[in-house]
Amino acid sequence: MISNITFTMIKPDAVADGHIGAILKMIADAGFKFKALKLTQLTEADAKKFYEVHAERPFYGELVNFMSSGPIVAAVLEKDNAVEDFRKLIGATNPADAEQGTIRKKYARSVGENAVHGSDSNENALIEAQFHFSGREIF
Repeated sequence: MISNITFTMIKPDAVADGHIGAILKMIADAGFKFKALKLTQLTEADAKKFYEVHAERPFYGELVNFMSSGPIVAAVLEKDNAVEDFRKLIGATNPADAEQGTIRKKYARSVGENAVHGSDSNENALIEAQFHFSGREIF
């Protein structure tokens, strides 16, 4: 199933490193339209709920601590084939494996601090967008 929306977060590492503008420009230049956008910060409880799918994984605690460690930029993006196209734009989870020109290759610090989140499915894009934004915040 092809969808026209996806969800992303610019993670605390990229926000702290001053890459918000550059990352948003890459997203816009790739043809995505911003349907919702905000600077916010996840509480520890928010991060636990958002990443609960990973609760049994060994990196869960570290992920929750990192994602609640500082501000993030949350966004809903629109484009034909949004999820797949955005996953290509952000690159591999490990920036060492990411293709040249991808967001993670340019801005990620490490596999754990990898600059951006991108939804992995159409279903999760909707769930994640609704987690961060009310219906009146998405245009």
